[in-house]
Amino acid sequence: MIDLIVSQGRLADRAARMIEGAARTAQALEHRYGAKGRCIGKAEPHADDDWSVSLPQARETLVELGKAVEASVKGGRLTVMIANTCSASLASLPIVAREHPDAVILWIDAHGDFNTPETTDSGYLGGMVLSAACGLWDSGHGSGLRPEQVVLVGARDIDPAERELLRTAGVRIIPPAQAAPENVLSAVNGAPVWIHIDWDVLEPGFLPADYSVPNGLLPTQIRALFESIPVAQIRGIELAEFNASTDAGSNDKAVSVILDIVAPVFETLRAE
Repeated sequence: MIDLIVSQGRLADRAARMIEGAARTAQALEHRYGAKGRCIGKAEPHADDDWSVSLPQARETLVELGKAVEASVKGGRLTVMIANTCSASLASLPIVAREHPDAVILWIDAHGDFNTPETTDSGYLGGMVLSAACGLWDSGHGSGLRPEQVVLVGARDIDPAERELLRTAGVRIIPPAQAAPENVLSAVNGAPVWIHIDWDVLEPGFLPADYSVPNGLLPTQIRALFESIPVAQIRGIELAEFNASTDAGSNDKAVSVILDIVAPVFETLRAE
């Protein structure tokens, strides 16, 4: 059974249509698989603000997302969180750390998201999510994740100070050229898996994201990961950072890419 949790409140959004992107993704999953989504949060305008401003603004949405994720995880269902930004994981990852302490976090993202308030140049809250979950700074929404549980897949745009934090913490990194199923499965080593995807991990042109980075993964590469990981091992999936276009055709194409990538999991569950 699938729990579809949809963030519709501003979570440090710096682009205008991140919330719309999450909504479109959820609607497509609902239409194809009949999983009714639960929308959380009230939309607010995007802004290019610092984490110290966006974090307190996001508090109510993060608290409610955390409650929904906790109920889903404790209910033994597959948690699928569709988020406007990676900041939503400030709510989910501490729960995963507590309820699935042996899980591997596959963080499929062009960025490390391991900056702290002391190292960030951009001030973007979404770039500090994993470090907060690992207890390097206090977001106010919990921590408990062990760095060795985290595997960055497809990461290629990492700040120097952030890279040093990742190295000293012991976070594993699988760059795009090595993101083959056998390498990811070796890193997972049979453990339960929580999968997070930031769509900027893709090669630009497949799906609009707020922070595009060249030399990314292809949709077929990510689909291959979903095909290779046994569904019984997957505890949750997070899809974030689809910056919807003003062009309907472009949005339809992007949603089609998303649905094809996650189809191996959803089709398997529907067949059971």
